Amino acid sequence: MIRLADIIFSLLGILVLSPLFLLIGIWVKIDSKGPILFNQQRVGRWSRDFFLHKIRTMKVNSEALGQLTVGGRDPRITGAGYVLRKYKLDELPQLFNVLKGEMSLVGPRPEVRRYVDEYTSQQKSVLNVKPGITDYASISFVDENDILSASDNPELAYIKEVMPEKLKLNQKFIEDPSFGNYLKVIILTALKIIR
Repeated sequence: MIRLADIIFSLLGILVLSPLFLLIGIWVKIDSKGPILFNQQRVGRWSRDFFLHKIRTMKVNSEALGQLTVGGRDPRITGAGYVLRKYKLDELPQLFNVLKGEMSLVGPRPEVRRYVDEYTSQQKSVLNVKPGITDYASISFVDENDILSASDNPELAYIKEVMPEKLKLNQKFIEDPSFGNYLKVIILTALKIIR
């Protein structure tokens, strides 16, 4: 049921939002040099790597300076990028990941290998399910960049404080992957973004 919903919702989302994709693409190209899309290798179900699609919100080659972003004090983020990140519009191309079956609308956010290598054996249980665009951790940590920007060592704060909490919240959906819970997460995410 969830896979069918993923296909229907992602297809509808792509069709309905295609004019917005076009406008965002033009804005990104005008705002800074580089491609519109940013494809980053992430770790998916069963620890298989895949390329996650996002709208590029950083200057070209910024990833070489670190994979973690730290909100308002990160000079790598473009002018358009700040707005796109604030309203999660940079995540929209992941609807194509969902359509391809690499992700679901709801599930643990996929991490880069560097952070997955830090998981304990218990935390690796998140790799038994399909990663998602949103889940309870995404809703709770919607202001994650602001939290990290307040730290002297954002990467260490992420690994030691934020990531473990997010992985605990991931279990809330993993333990009850019902269609009702799936819809609940989608509604809660929409309300959080609107607020």
